[in-house]
Amino acid sequence: MTPKKILGRGAEAIIFLEKGFVIKDRIKKAYRIPELDDQIRKLRTRAEGKSLEKAGKVISVPKVFKADEKEKKLTIEFIKGKKLSDSLDSFSLKEQKEICKKIGNSTGKLHDSGIVHGDLTTSNMILKNKKVYFIDFGLSFNSPKYEDRAVDLHLLKQALEAKHFQHWEVLFKEVSSEYKKASKEAEKTLVQFKEVEKRGRYKEH
Repeated sequence: MTPKKILGRGAEAIIFLEKGFVIKDRIKKAYRIPELDDQIRKLRTRAEGKSLEKAGKVISVPKVFKADEKEKKLTIEFIKGKKLSDSLDSFSLKEQKEICKKIGNSTGKLHDSGIVHGDLTTSNMILKNKKVYFIDFGLSFNSPKYEDRAVDLHLLKQALEAKHFQHWEVLFKEVSSEYKKASKEAEKTLVQFKEVEKRGRYKEH
């Protein structure tokens, strides 16, 4: 019997690899009323499965094989590639810029499909065969609001600044440039993005 390989542990779930599939197992929370906990985990499993299926129509994401609401488990495709949080800096600046163009393009398409990722960082992106896959839609939701989309971009900018600080400004410029081309609502989202940035700076002082 092939043992499970734990890929990650979060506040909400344990993610492991089993028989070539990624299993996201939403764990019980002892502090919640059992019936409420059961319902929350069931709804979140369903919501993430639907988000992935919807996103998969416009960008590269892992395929969903099963959303088991009873067991609160999501079975998805294992993307065997490099996590961008660990690998982006190992590429030449030219290659990094090309990768960030793909990130901007995918983000624009994702937002125009009505989905906000909710945790848009390079830790949730995998590079495989020159394609950038967005992963972990556990915090994703449907929203037409420019504010929500702007917060997604703000999170991405913060991730680049913190993790890939050498060239983060150049890289985020590439993201923004491609985002404008990919999203019909980019102009309004980017206006709101500036407001989100202002609020962030205000909180820091």
